[in-house]
Amino acid sequence: MKAIIISKFGGPEVLQVVERELPVHSSKEVLIKVKAFGINRPDVFQRKGNYPAPKGASMDIPGLEVAGIVEECGEDVGRWKVGDEVCALLSGGGYSEYVAVNERHCLPKPENLSFAEAASLPETLFTVWHNVFQRGNLQAGDSILIHGGSGGIGITAIQLASHFCKAVYVTAGSKEKCDECIKLGADLAINYKAEDFEDVLTNTEINVVLDSIGGDYFQKNLNLLSEDGRMVSINAMLGAKVSLNISQIMQKRLIVTGSTLRSRSADFKAQLAEEIERDVWPLIAQEKFQPIVKVFPYSDVVAAHTYLESGFNFGKIVLTWNLENDF
Repeated sequence: MKAIIISKFGGPEVLQVVERELPVHSSKEVLIKVKAFGINRPDVFQRKGNYPAPKGASMDIPGLEVAGIVEECGEDVGRWKVGDEVCALLSGGGYSEYVAVNERHCLPKPENLSFAEAASLPETLFTVWHNVFQRGNLQAGDSILIHGGSGGIGITAIQLASHFCKAVYVTAGSKEKCDECIKLGADLAINYKAEDFEDVLTNTEINVVLDSIGGDYFQKNLNLLSEDGRMVSINAMLGAKVSLNISQIMQKRLIVTGSTLRSRSADFKAQLAEEIERDVWPLIAQEKFQPIVKVFPYSDVVAAHTYLESGFNFGKIVLTWNLENDF
């Protein structure tokens, strides 16, 4: 099979297409013939040497989500059969023509989505569902502030939160991106390059913050949170080391939490998959949640990574092994 590897740590140019042996699946895994695979920020971090793969995952083939067709099933696989169309969450190795994956980490490909659209779903949906609705405990009467509204996590969080809570506020890096966030369901979008989001939202009720920025955003988030508010960190693009005023946490009864997904247990990811299929798949079927993707052929993987790092993208970037038939 073809696979895209990190030949050495560095820029997008270190990604190379090579030939590899097909993965061997276990009794509880399915072998998927991959039609499309998503690109995510963790892939960039891994490429640069800042995000090593967990034990058991491919060390040099990145990729955390795919969509394709079940080619083989292990003897203990109960749900899936050869020919089923699925998308799946991986701990690595997704930039390959074939992947072996725990059957419980697969979801049926929505009938109204292409393989490219379906490949954009698992990593962001699993991340948002856990951090916004489980750790952040977003409720119907709550308001949420989502940073990075134009990225894959952002567009997912906006669409889901808008169906389940009272108000959605977001930050994005241009007027055009802010306008697109409003179209997706945000009530207010703030261009952080033109305005200070803390100034704009002062005296606004904020119950949950989903933060991928860190740095000086950390204190501003705490300042904005209402009493009993929850801040959930999923990245720290501007820096992970921050100062914390414990008295502010105590006085406002704030919860500060965060998580990473990749290294979590198989059972944890399986439980997330069940909840997402129950609560999100109906929204996709009803076209109340719409993937937003820019598609590249696998041969343009260097260009795709370059585009992601440029900051110009809105939504997810997906690569396909056969562009003409997959989108």
